[in-house]
Amino acid sequence: MSTPQGFHHVEINVHDLTRTKSFYGWLMAELGFDLFQEWDKGISYKCGSAYLVFTQTEAKYREFSFHRKHTGLNHLAFWAKSRAHVEHLRVQLNENKVPFLYDNDYPFAGGEGHYALFFEDPDRIKIEIVAPR
Repeated sequence: MSTPQGFHHVEINVHDLTRTKSFYGWLMAELGFDLFQEWDKGISYKCGSAYLVFTQTEAKYREFSFHRKHTGLNHLAFWAKSRAHVEHLRVQLNENKVPFLYDNDYPFAGGEGHYALFFEDPDRIKIEIVAPR
């Protein structure tokens, strides 16, 4: 029996769980994640042995919003299946009026040969979708 390696899970507090569910529901499915758990204060999506959890921030802690430039999480990066998959997601996000980051440098904003799409979720967490080489 081997011991799993890598991330077990990542948990992110969100300002509005309903809005987060709406945003991530289709995106996680597109990226190969399945709905794993759902309860009144949270939801999680699983891919392989790792999962991503979103929980409702308690009211007393909602005064300050997230910003990726502060100490802590900068962004989440996910694998796409292909460059065509990145393009498909770009169309879907655009139809949902999700603003892109670094759009003038798309698809190589992450550097030469790094084919990726960058955008923000409803809490302004930066998301990167990377195509395999």
